[in-house]
Amino acid sequence: MVVKDKVFKLLYDVEKPGRYIGNEINMVKKDPKKVDVRFAFCFPDVYEIGMSNLGLKILYHLLNEREDVYCERAFMPWVDMQQRMQKEGIKLFSLETFTELDGFDIIGFSLSYEMSYTNVLKMLELCGLPLESQKREKGMPIVIAGGPCTYNPEPLWEFIDVFVIGEGEEVILEIIDLYKKYKFSSMTKEEFLFECASIQGCYVPSLYNVEYNSDGTLKSIVPVSENIPKKVKKRIIKDLDSIYFPTKMLTPLIEVVHDRATLEVFRGCGRGCRFCQAGVIYRPIRFRSAKKTLQYAKELVENCGCNEISLVSLSTSDYPNIDELAREILKFAEDKKVNISLPSLRLDSTSLDLLKEVEKVRKPTLTFAPEAGTQRLRDVINKNIKEEDIYSTVKLAFERGFQNIKLYFMLGLPLEEDEDVLGIYTIAKNIREIYKELGLRKRIRITVSTSFFVPKPHTPFQWEAQDSIENMQRKMKLLKENLKKVKDVEYSWHDFYLSKLEAVLSRGDRRLSRVIKRAVELGCQFDDWGEFFDFSKWEMAFQQENIDWRFYSDRKRDFDEVLPWDIIDPGVTKEFLKRECLLAYEEKTTSSCFDRCTGCGVASFRGGICVGK
Repeated sequence: MVVKDKVFKLLYDVEKPGRYIGNEINMVKKDPKKVDVRFAFCFPDVYEIGMSNLGLKILYHLLNEREDVYCERAFMPWVDMQQRMQKEGIKLFSLETFTELDGFDIIGFSLSYEMSYTNVLKMLELCGLPLESQKREKGMPIVIAGGPCTYNPEPLWEFIDVFVIGEGEEVILEIIDLYKKYKFSSMTKEEFLFECASIQGCYVPSLYNVEYNSDGTLKSIVPVSENIPKKVKKRIIKDLDSIYFPTKMLTPLIEVVHDRATLEVFRGCGRGCRFCQAGVIYRPIRFRSAKKTLQYAKELVENCGCNEISLVSLSTSDYPNIDELAREILKFAEDKKVNISLPSLRLDSTSLDLLKEVEKVRKPTLTFAPEAGTQRLRDVINKNIKEEDIYSTVKLAFERGFQNIKLYFMLGLPLEEDEDVLGIYTIAKNIREIYKELGLRKRIRITVSTSFFVPKPHTPFQWEAQDSIENMQRKMKLLKENLKKVKDVEYSWHDFYLSKLEAVLSRGDRRLSRVIKRAVELGCQFDDWGEFFDFSKWEMAFQQENIDWRFYSDRKRDFDEVLPWDIIDPGVTKEFLKRECLLAYEEKTTSSCFDRCTGCGVASFRGGICVGK
């Protein structure tokens, strides 16, 4: 019996069988026998999350534009499906042809979040492949990985052959070309990896030696040969108008997390929040032209059968004349009964009027992200918004009929005091008072949501210690007790232990690879899902490998310490990050890239708004 028939027999007994059947609108169909390279794009989470990922869709369609490549997809099966697959002897398979993944040439993982690391290993296990790169010989798939987590690739170094650093549209094609040379010649795997390391943006961890000091800190990361780059510089796309973008995009047949067509309007962010990794690794800022954006929007509406199109970026308000662009799209989208979504807006009178115009079907929840409860702490983190701006915008929103307000904050930020924690309560209380003073009678909902600060690589706060779990709990309880006093306010917070593990994996070194493997052996998977996350299993994994996880999360680093991710060059210099960290200690802010060049170093790419600086 072929794999497809076996799979379909299992679908009567699993939750959400639509996750495993493929055949979506705009799915690419090819004859696998007529291509040179078969590429399995793996997303280490369930279908509904993976199919909301824009990067997956871009690379899927880009690779399938080539006649010599067939890119197919695989997602992490839910536990019920895993059990039935193992019972029936079915390995992890692709959705396009139901081919088991150990028969592919390349397996590529998207690493969006550290908590998916156990899923990566579990998917390799479900493929029937050796987990360790050195045990996978020629004839077995080459395993690569890309995405934001690759900016510290070291915790997964033992399992991934090649990490792709930066934007993938160009570098993935260069890897494909090299793979064809490897596949159809006597070239060894070692020779392939050596050549791969010469491609800008490719980090081959097996070609670097690591040494540690007696105190456990990193001593050095050195290439095995002078022909291997000492640092791996990220890849970027300089001109978004010239690069491929799919407008006949995969459209799921079941509801997914972000069930809409997604159109990227620009890359990068120039706001400079000191805790934010994305604001560093996606620099420089590069806009897609309004002409191209309108063209793509029309084609997406025609081709994807969606009822919503989302204009996305890290800070959509920074797109030049975003209100004019949205209204132009609305002119043809309305006729097709397609709504426009505008996430990541800075909320002011202009954007509120725009939201009111485009959100005619429903009033959206307005989301503010002050991040900190006092102006002092917002200056520390370089969040250049004033409290009075929040209040004036909220008042305008209430007057325009908006009833749901969501406020995002962080607890445990560097230099935070209890006064800053209580400042969150003050903001929520004052917003409720504004509504009361307006004399409005409709029921409102104010949601306060807090996450815990996680020091991320390549940020000004990469050297900072994370709060202890005990301090996280104390601050959460302090805020919770005070917010109870405010009518119409709901409070939610992120899991303490999940935030702790995220910090450990974010700043981990190569020694964590064996901890991750041990965690999988102890049953860890789907760590971002509350029903599966079990910190006690992770603690056991650390104990069995004789590693103290607090070394990675709770310890402040010196500026001169060698960091595991120093091998990666994001374009933003370490000297700039140090300078920004010192300014945080002085509670001083830095202007955005739109006001002046801050000398971060990314102008070396000669792209986007940095050209000429």
